[in-house]
Amino acid sequence: MNRLPLLAGDDLAAVFAWRPEGPVSVGDYLADVHALAERLPATGHLLNLCHDRYRFAVGFAAGLLRGMTSLQPSSQSPETFRRLAADFPDLVALCDDPVETPELSRFDFPLLVRGRSTPTIPQIAVDHLAAILFTSGSTGLPQAQKKTWGKLVLNGRAGAQALGLDRRPHVLVGTVPVQHSYGFESTFLLALHGGCPFWSGKPFYPQDIASTLAAVPQPRLLVTTPFHLSALLAAGIDLPAVDLLLSATAPLSTKLATEAETRTGAPLLEIYGSTESGQLASRRTTDGATWTLLPGVRLEQDGDHTLACAGHVEGRVALSDVIELLPDGRFLLHGRHADLINIAGKRTSLAYLNHQLAAVPGVADGAFFLPDEESPDGITRLAAFVVAPGLTARQITVVLRQRIEAIFLPRPLVLVDELPRNSTGKLPRSGLQTLYAEHVERAGHGRS
Repeated sequence: MNRLPLLAGDDLAAVFAWRPEGPVSVGDYLADVHALAERLPATGHLLNLCHDRYRFAVGFAAGLLRGMTSLQPSSQSPETFRRLAADFPDLVALCDDPVETPELSRFDFPLLVRGRSTPTIPQIAVDHLAAILFTSGSTGLPQAQKKTWGKLVLNGRAGAQALGLDRRPHVLVGTVPVQHSYGFESTFLLALHGGCPFWSGKPFYPQDIASTLAAVPQPRLLVTTPFHLSALLAAGIDLPAVDLLLSATAPLSTKLATEAETRTGAPLLEIYGSTESGQLASRRTTDGATWTLLPGVRLEQDGDHTLACAGHVEGRVALSDVIELLPDGRFLLHGRHADLINIAGKRTSLAYLNHQLAAVPGVADGAFFLPDEESPDGITRLAAFVVAPGLTARQITVVLRQRIEAIFLPRPLVLVDELPRNSTGKLPRSGLQTLYAEHVERAGHGRS
C-alpha cells in the first residue's frame, strides 16, 4: 500500500509550533500524538473541536494513527452538532474547552504524558479518508467534502511552493480557525508539509494580533481575511515586523491590499479556492487581477463552466465562478455564477454592488441581498444591510445612486448594528435570510 509521511522533514529537534509557554519540537509533537492515539476511543469519525491550533494538530494526527476520519465543520452551532450526530452515529467530539456538545459522545483533551522512546514519523496510506471538510453555507446548506491523505499532502506541498515557503519557511500566525478549509490548508498543512511552525492560538482583536506577532520569531506570515485585515489596519496600532501577508475567503480590494503593504512593508498574497477544490491559485493583489495556478492544478472549461482537476484536487470540481483562462496557467475571475443578477434586462453582480456599497464614505460594512421571491410586478427587489454609524439610509442611497444604476438600488436599505459574519468573515446566506425576515418581511418593506 502506498504511504506518505505525516511530516515532510525528519529533524526531530526542529520547532513544530509556538505556544504561550514556548516552542514545541517536532519530536515532542510526535510524542504527544502517540500518547493521545493510545487514549482515543475506538471509532471511525473524530469531530476535532479543539480551538488551540496545537491541540487540533495533535488530535488530527492521533486520529490518523487510529485510522479515523477528522470531521471539520465551519460552524460549531448546536444545529450543526445535531446534524453531524445523525449523519455519523459513531462520532466522538474531541474538545479542549467547555463548548456545549449536545447529542455527541465527548472526549476532553487529556493531560498527555510523553513516552521516553524516540518517536518515528508515521506513514499514512495515501487513499485513507483523512478529513471531511464542510462548506461554509455561503450559498446554502453546508456540504461535506472528502479529502484523502495523499491529496492533503500534495495540497500542503503545492501551497508552500506557490508562496515560496519551501525555500524560506515562515512562522504562521492565523486569525482564522483551523477547522475552516483556508485555515486548515494555510496554517496546518503548511506546517506538516511546508516546514512552517505555527502559533497555537487564534488572535482576533487587533492588539491580540500584534502581541502574537511579537511573540514569535521572524520571518512571520500573517494568515488572515479581508475582514480581519481591515479591522487591524483601522485600529491604527503599531505592528511588529511582518514578512508576508496572506488573505482569502472574500474578495480583497486593491485599496486595502495597498494600504496593508504600505503599513507593514510586506507583500500581500491572495489565495483563490474553495472547500470543494482546495486552494487553486495565488496572486499579489497589487500586481493586478491575474491569478496563477498552484503547482499541479489544472482548469478545464465546459461551456460557461470551469472545472478544477489534477494535482491535489479530489476528482473534477465544478467552480462557482465565471473564469477566463489565459496562457501559462493564469486566469481572470469575473464574478460568481450565483452572484450574477438580471433585473429588467439589466445585468450586474452582487460582488460589484457590494464593492460600490463599501466605497461609500462612512460605511463600515454592508451587503446586498437578493431574496428568493418576486414582488407583485414580477421583479425581484434587492435589499441591502449596512453598518454605518452616523449615516441615514437616505444619505447612503443618495451616494449609491451616483455609483450604480437605479434598477439596482436596494429597496429597502436597512441599517443594522452588525452583519452576521462567521469566524472567517464570510456572510452565510442563511444569516442574510434571517435579517431579511426580521427587518423586511416583518415590517412589510420593499413591496412598492
